[in-house]
Amino acid sequence: MKKAFFCLAVLLAAVPGIAQQGKARPPKTPRLYVFDCGTLYATDTSNYQLKKEEVATATMSMLCFLIAHPKGNLIWDAGAIPDVSFKGGEGTMRNSKSTKTLTAQMAEAGYSPAGIKYLALSHFHWDHVGNANLFANATWLTPKAERDVMFGDPPSPRTEPASFSALKNSKTVFLSKDEYDVFGDKTVIIRAAPGHSPGHQVLYLKLAKTGPLVLSGDLYHYPEERTLNRVPTTEFNAGQTVTSRAAVEAYIQKTGAPIWIQHDFTGSAKLKKAPQFYE
Repeated sequence: MKKAFFCLAVLLAAVPGIAQQGKARPPKTPRLYVFDCGTLYATDTSNYQLKKEEVATATMSMLCFLIAHPKGNLIWDAGAIPDVSFKGGEGTMRNSKSTKTLTAQMAEAGYSPAGIKYLALSHFHWDHVGNANLFANATWLTPKAERDVMFGDPPSPRTEPASFSALKNSKTVFLSKDEYDVFGDKTVIIRAAPGHSPGHQVLYLKLAKTGPLVLSGDLYHYPEERTLNRVPTTEFNAGQTVTSRAAVEAYIQKTGAPIWIQHDFTGSAKLKKAPQFYE
């Protein structure tokens, strides 16, 4: 019998797709997992003050992230399409589509929604909050202004209240300063970057091997917004967006950190996806 168990253990270790279904152990240094949370089929770029011929593609990626830290796990953004809405292996919402649930991708990397300590959303728009309800038992890190608009009446047409309704009763930490050091060691910092929405924020990371990087939220949507210095016409406060961009660009200049534009379809395709990770 012992021999049989030994042989099974060897088999599980030898087949990555099986071995990764187990529970992941806390890493010694922070890790970043990237999840493909679907594709947004945008066609009109005029709202971004960009002509169609000025962008490589109008199509947008939708990414979700898990930061595994020795002191706990953080989810950053939750995609557009709730896992519970998937039918026949596919989920759709508005002009977006996904072929794999966030829960399934997390499981492949050894994680589950129940193991998430913190949830942080870059902002409340529908394509970033789709699976927020999965993490209602986590501590929600949010500016009060963002929560207020999410649960306002009437609801904003730019979101889907059913996707985050469970957060109303979640343990919540209101972020009131420009920077919030999630784990107290300066490796995972939420930075206020209002403008796109009242409480929009970006995420600064410092990884041991990869180095510093910035997850953009919707500070930019297309890389051409950044290179051509275009500000969308649909910002909550365009002046705040300009100020927020300047602050983030100063950080990038100071640290040499790349910025990952979360909706950049071409750039996102080049990133390692979970169960692979950056460390």
